[in-house]
Amino acid sequence: MSPVPRTDPVFLAAARGDAPADLAIDNARVVNVFTRRVEHASIAILGGRVAALSARHEARLDARERFDAGGAFAVPGLIDAHMHVESTMLMPGEFARLAVARGTTAAVLDPHEIANVLGLPGVRMLMDDAAGAPIHALWMASSCVPASHMETSGATLDLAAVGELLADPRVLGLAEMMNFPGVVHADPGVLAKVAAGLARGPVDGHAPGLRGRALQAYVGAGIQSDHECFSREEAEEKIALGMQVYIREGSAARNLGALLPAVRPETLHRFCFCTDDRHPGDLMHEGHIDHIIRRAIGLGMDPIDAIVIATINPATHYNQRDLGAISPGRLADIVLVDDLAAFQPRTVFFEGERVAQEGRFTGKSPTLRPPLPPPAGAGWAEGSASPASSTLEGHAEPRAAGKVVLPANFSSASLAIPAPASPCRIRVIGMDPHQLITESLELDAKTERGCLVPDPLLDIAKLAVIERHGRAGSIGLGFIRGFKLRRGALASTIGHDSHNLAVVGTNDDDMVIAARAVADAGGGQAAAAGGRVLAVLPLPIAGLISPEPVATVVAQQRALLDAAHALGCPIDDPFMPLSFMPLVVIPHLKLSDRGLVDVDRFALVPLVLDA
Repeated sequence: MSPVPRTDPVFLAAARGDAPADLAIDNARVVNVFTRRVEHASIAILGGRVAALSARHEARLDARERFDAGGAFAVPGLIDAHMHVESTMLMPGEFARLAVARGTTAAVLDPHEIANVLGLPGVRMLMDDAAGAPIHALWMASSCVPASHMETSGATLDLAAVGELLADPRVLGLAEMMNFPGVVHADPGVLAKVAAGLARGPVDGHAPGLRGRALQAYVGAGIQSDHECFSREEAEEKIALGMQVYIREGSAARNLGALLPAVRPETLHRFCFCTDDRHPGDLMHEGHIDHIIRRAIGLGMDPIDAIVIATINPATHYNQRDLGAISPGRLADIVLVDDLAAFQPRTVFFEGERVAQEGRFTGKSPTLRPPLPPPAGAGWAEGSASPASSTLEGHAEPRAAGKVVLPANFSSASLAIPAPASPCRIRVIGMDPHQLITESLELDAKTERGCLVPDPLLDIAKLAVIERHGRAGSIGLGFIRGFKLRRGALASTIGHDSHNLAVVGTNDDDMVIAARAVADAGGGQAAAAGGRVLAVLPLPIAGLISPEPVATVVAQQRALLDAAHALGCPIDDPFMPLSFMPLVVIPHLKLSDRGLVDVDRFALVPLVLDA
């Protein structure tokens, strides 16, 4: 049921006190995000909106139903300023039931993960699934599909396809413009997308490490936010130029500690919180935006300042006047917490309906999801010819949702890297499990039987990125330090942003077994060692998402992580950093299906260094 319009006479009568409200939440301490004060009040709700607030000394609100808050703090529903719902491995409806129990009632969603695999039909599938969910899904049109010309994606969103998304009333503006070199150096196609986004609404940015005059050009083109700051100085420079900075604390990239010192009273309004990528186990056991608030408070931030960053700031940035505050006319998205410093959501209201209690979803389940679409127009059969379409540019054979196509020659031999005749040095990716930025290392190569090989004793594993959309059959090969694998291999079809099949391992045979296990599951993640599969997490929806409920997905993920840890890897979730090793728009050295990418030069580079 849609909320009552603000101008409805019955709503205004309840606001005046001339008619009863649907619900009164009594005995609450309301956190006012405009004044940053706490006010003892009752909250009148009618038709899903806040109709009025009545102070303790004023007349009792007239309402058909009453709820005693028991002196709890009433906080506006929390907002994630930027995330990819696909990274939760859940459909939006299932994610919503998990997130709302933690106090998140709105999220700004960029569906570019599924867009890179299935194109517009995949995006619309997620949008339709979210329509009946207890969350305000604020969609952004994915701007960079694929993220660069140095990788092979399953689909392409050109200007016409982006325009289709921007015309959808559920879409607010243009999602993160990752091709910042294209903006800075005035690439006509990139700037056409930015212009289209600006005509619709806000344009989000993605510019890790961009500083100085290049940053000024990026901001000058109309980019309004960034969630890729890694240092206080970078955040302060971007804020000084008028950008909104999102403090990201996800499952992989965690920037809260580094950026929190940049938050001062005069700059508080320029910050938002976001998760970007958050895995289901972390959502279930740690939380969502509520987790970031607790972490920020633990690092010394004032609780009300943290609440402001998590509520009214993103609502204001995205011009969402119905969200972000407990105020007359705004939607009645309200979170009750007993202790601001501990910030554990006790009761959650979504549009005036109680939907969660003590961390458990108690609301109505949305309608069943629509059936999975093929990756383009309805009725297409596997292997049928694609009509001319800007949505899937160059994609001659649409693939069924979740299909993983391994190269025809895929075997251990296809992963072998011939060694030069003389000893050599090679480029090696230096991985930090808590950051997306990598190092570009130069190390002595180890050779055996005429091939370059991993060296587990020195924490050097082999990395392969295998094109899995059935378009090129290409395999990029390299080496990486940071996983600390002692044996075996890990494989995943979550490989930002084109989501090819990434495999890291100590030997080629186990890498092949892990990759084939993922392909047999229709996509997902796997661990293998000693010639056998140890665990698999199936993700048959585009190789990114499970159709199962969260409890099943978390249990499967737990078994997979236990298997990975048994291989010697000490990282809590090694599949998260693995998923970012093919992300060729984050410095400094990454690997795509086409080879090693020097992101600073935005160019492919050879594995073996010149003598």
